[in-house]
Amino acid sequence: MRRTLIAAITVIAFLAGWIAGGGCLSVRIAATPTQPTHSAATATSTPVTVPVVQRSTPSSSPSNLLPAPAPSGDFATAIENVATQVMPAVVYVAVRAIVPSLFGFGQIQQGVGSGVIFDPRGYILTNDHVIAGAQEILVVLGDGRQFTGRVLGRSPANDIAVVKIDGENLPVASLGDSDQLRVGQWVVAIGNALGLEGGPTVTAGVVSALNRTITPGPGQPPIGPLIQTDAAINPGNSGGPLVNLAGEVVGINSAKIQTAEGIGFAIPINKAKEIVQQLLEARPRAYLGITSVTVTPALAAAYGLPVSRGVLVVNVEAGGPADQAGIQPGDIIVGFGDQTITKTNDLQAALSKHQPGDQVTLIVNRSGREEHLTVTLGSAPVVE
Repeated sequence: MRRTLIAAITVIAFLAGWIAGGGCLSVRIAATPTQPTHSAATATSTPVTVPVVQRSTPSSSPSNLLPAPAPSGDFATAIENVATQVMPAVVYVAVRAIVPSLFGFGQIQQGVGSGVIFDPRGYILTNDHVIAGAQEILVVLGDGRQFTGRVLGRSPANDIAVVKIDGENLPVASLGDSDQLRVGQWVVAIGNALGLEGGPTVTAGVVSALNRTITPGPGQPPIGPLIQTDAAINPGNSGGPLVNLAGEVVGINSAKIQTAEGIGFAIPINKAKEIVQQLLEARPRAYLGITSVTVTPALAAAYGLPVSRGVLVVNVEAGGPADQAGIQPGDIIVGFGDQTITKTNDLQAALSKHQPGDQVTLIVNRSGREEHLTVTLGSAPVVE
């Protein structure tokens, strides 16, 4: 029964193959998923310990971009305002990487993607798959300025990376609060789709769903929770911002379903903020080693789950803290210490109050029975 349940949940989570191309994860739903392409080289890094600016509106600077005004009945103008405000902070990211050829020789592979400047010191958010294996990173701003980028840190498990450029009077986008997103809310995706000349592409759509989970390919751990949107996301869009109509970045565009129309995914900006803080402050983050989704009444009814709230464990990292504690796929986490867990945000908030090495008691519902499991929290994996 548990095996059937997990198989069904995995279908819900878009169990699919992934092919990397043109700076955008392209998820293909197929009977035989395509194997991912791996780079042989490792991106260099220069870790820093200064904290990132985490205000909604960055510190005062002539080039800082204020949030666009809320729409006042003219939808077309609202999107135009968002584009005007955010586009200067969206950058073109070109990478050169060395990958093994069929005969084992190294060959140069080039790719393009996007990024968004979120701090006046030159910090750029992008996807890890955009810069993974990069030997050279060229960052081009909308005003034509070009910079050499260097990787400050990567989180492959979350598909987030931070790149640094050294420049003055840089345009900066404001970071919003992805926890405030609602299904049906209008959003705008901005990025260098297909690497077309003339600057970033702007597309509009709605938040189609929240807390989605996708599995990139065979043997790859699931990635989530993600924002699903029907705003067009194409190769080259990866790493660009998903923006609300207030001009705030609420997600980082990451992937699309290759064989479907209007199904794309973005990493919630609140998740990205956590990773950025960890990368830039060299601060360890408590880690369970699971991929999970929020249990909704609809999900519980569809798959006969014993409870209609909590966090369903979809995947457990082999050898990770949860695995060592005996947590299994199909378990539903309903308690973390003395805190009730009803959704994934509750679990993340509870984890943020702890440090790696702390022991906590998880209450899980397993096939209708509650069990108490003691977990020693690990440190979230980050490549520096």
